Amino acid sequence: MEKSIIYTCILALWAIFGTAQNASNSVQQKINGWQTTSGLANASIGITVSDNKTNEILIESKPQLSLVPASILKTITTATALEVFGPDFRFQTTLSYSGTVRNDTLIGDLQIIGGGDPTLGSEYFPESKRFLEEWVKALQDRHIKAIAGNLILDATIYESQAIPNTWIWEDTGNYFGAGASGISVFDNIYKIHLKSEDVAGNPTKVTGIYPEIPNLELTNEVLSSDLNSDEAYVFGGPEENRRVIRGTIPKNRTDFVVKASVPNPTVLLASEFRKKLTGNGISVSGVNKYEKVKNGSSNQLSVIQSPTLRDIIKVTNHESVNLFAEHFLKHLAFQKSGLGTTEDGCKFVMQFWKDKGLDMTGFFMNDGSGLSRFNAITASQIVSVLNYMKTRSAYSEDFYQSLPAAGGGTLSRFSQQDFPNECLRAKSGSMTRVRSYSGYLTTISGRQLSFAIMLNNFSCSQSEAFRKIEEILVELRKL
Repeated sequence: MEKSIIYTCILALWAIFGTAQNASNSVQQKINGWQTTSGLANASIGITVSDNKTNEILIESKPQLSLVPASILKTITTATALEVFGPDFRFQTTLSYSGTVRNDTLIGDLQIIGGGDPTLGSEYFPESKRFLEEWVKALQDRHIKAIAGNLILDATIYESQAIPNTWIWEDTGNYFGAGASGISVFDNIYKIHLKSEDVAGNPTKVTGIYPEIPNLELTNEVLSSDLNSDEAYVFGGPEENRRVIRGTIPKNRTDFVVKASVPNPTVLLASEFRKKLTGNGISVSGVNKYEKVKNGSSNQLSVIQSPTLRDIIKVTNHESVNLFAEHFLKHLAFQKSGLGTTEDGCKFVMQFWKDKGLDMTGFFMNDGSGLSRFNAITASQIVSVLNYMKTRSAYSEDFYQSLPAAGGGTLSRFSQQDFPNECLRAKSGSMTRVRSYSGYLTTISGRQLSFAIMLNNFSCSQSEAFRKIEEILVELRKL
């Protein structure tokens, strides 16, 4: 009887091993076949799949090849921020004043001191949208009805250059190209409302802009189209108020919204706060000034705290928010040197993972979000970070939960039938001729895998590239 049980167990183990081996061979064959597949034959391909409990490499294809990652770079940025700041960290924005309050008048300046909060007034966090009301209430609680001084906005926690050097012209004017400022507000996005005629090829009309951008000069060259998609792009240099919107929007729309990046969020906040003050009967006699507040010259009125870093990172990875990732990068530099710069943030991330024992040869980082085409990383490096976060990080679960599951966020195209019970948790990355995925996969047998699949310079469509990667992940579940 005992021999029969042992024999049965051996057969079961061999069956499991055989199924896994067959799946591994199938995956490797599919990857090998990509090199002769139309649309992928000239592509650069980097793949690493490992068992994150044993660190055993199960599948790999040119794992040492440095490739453009697109938005899967956010996994590196968010992992670093989580390790350095911890999940309960909160950004702060302070309302304060200099001088004295006499009767109902502030004899001095009203000050907004930025703390690098990317969520101030954010659409992603409804609770963060009432900050102006809180500031007005703070003044009313001190019975202040007039400010006999200036409105000072201090965004000097970060460098004055909001946009990384290597972002392209086509991106910087659009919502996904919003740069990180020491004072960011409303996701650094404004909305252009357009009306199109019922015939394709005709000019459209701008019906409104919200919020109102001070001194914005917008030239509209958008036409109506038979295409039922947003093909309109906003062009303009960083901090320039001149913008041109070109392309097409669907025909016969009474209110079509195109989102664009705010040229200067600090100026926008000054404008919006003044409107709110005036609307509540509080006057400011002085001008707006954008400068550093002198140490010891402030009396605190209100401190706005962001949601926890845990929550911000979850939105960052789930919705792929470039702005939030850029803020994390600059804040990493700030906590080290006292000034948040993109360049120093990139150096910090590189050194951080080197100190953890990772080989970072071939890793080139130029921003925190992956929008720059100058970024390059290997599949092996990404998997090394994923393995670290899964098995060695004190915040492993926070990081894991920040990644969307199949059917949600940027993984909405993946079927929950193919990847049930949230067995797939991953970050996507895409730009022209780039398609990447990295994250975690729990197999049918219960193995915990870390993976990175990166395609560069394919000539097939994005949909075809997605389907190829999806096929690989479906097979990997059988390991």
